[in-house]
Amino acid sequence: MSTRFEFDFAPAYRLPALAFGIRPSSAFVEVTREELRVHFGPWRLVTGLDNIAGTEITGNFAWLKTAGPPHLSFADRGVTFATNGERALCVQFVRPVPAIDPTRTIRHPAATLTVARPEALRELVG
Repeated sequence: MSTRFEFDFAPAYRLPALAFGIRPSSAFVEVTREELRVHFGPWRLVTGLDNIAGTEITGNFAWLKTAGPPHLSFADRGVTFATNGERALCVQFVRPVPAIDPTRTIRHPAATLTVARPEALRELVG
């Protein structure tokens, strides 16, 4: 059994996302009994629910810093999967996880997800 959360695509984010193969059908978050799975076009992040340290509702992102492919924060190595600049859920991990590079060497201590129902995702992953 799993619960699926769609990304909330703002009009200004659709074209930059599409250029990287990210569209509503290929961008979603899935929560199973054991895992959090993020699909964002060709990018994936998978981690056990036991690896989630906490969550925080966040938002007001700059379009230039978030539109298009996933973005890496140079400040803390967090990864942002953004389809709007308004609201998101930031998920912090106990152990950093791979997501942004094909070699899977960069590890992220947190992931920001602009899903349509961030509060519901937060409730589900704890």
